[in-house]
Amino acid sequence: MPTLAEMLTEARAAYHRLQIGEALVELRDSNGETVIYNRAKIPQLAAYINDLERQAMGMKRPNTVQFQTSKGLN
Repeated sequence: MPTLAEMLTEARAAYHRLQIGEALVELRDSNGETVIYNRAKIPQLAAYINDLERQAMGMKRPNTVQFQTSKGLN
């Protein structure tokens, strides 16, 4: 199984390849699953990189997500 640093390096390289015009890139994620990214999935790949960077810094994923809604009335 690849190390966290290896996964992060591979994910950053895949992101770069998409940015310079490659149509598809394939990665093995932290669960060991193969994931194919295309230009439309760049935001998901960026989120995956962000998650790996958090893990590398020893930070955990947030456990909760807060939503705030408004009907536009003040």
